[in-house]
Amino acid sequence: MGLRDLAQRLKSKPEHLDAERLQQRFTDLKLMPIAELQYRVPSRVGGEVKRIRVAPRKGIPALEIVVSDGTGDAVAVFTGRRAIRGIEHGRAMIIEGVAHDERGRRVMLNPSYTLISS
Repeated sequence: MGLRDLAQRLKSKPEHLDAERLQQRFTDLKLMPIAELQYRVPSRVGGEVKRIRVAPRKGIPALEIVVSDGTGDAVAVFTGRRAIRGIEHGRAMIIEGVAHDERGRRVMLNPSYTLISS
């Protein structure tokens, strides 16, 4: 990295640097970028856990996990769960399932998942 590149990085906003870092982290895994995720098509995406919350769906607890790969966000919803061991903020994971649009969010219901070590 040259001085010009270093100077440019120092001027960059933190969120741009984080997005760049995430994109580089998941490039080698041959996953679909979240920004290119199509609805109603089986897909495999990866990202770091950005947010976790329990939000009831029709009276049943549901764990919502937002993952980001630097190109966008996807939400994995696990119905009937309040927590999943090993999933925490900043943890990298791959989710596989069929996405749909839910109020402008890319959502996968009960996807399969793989936790990625650091």
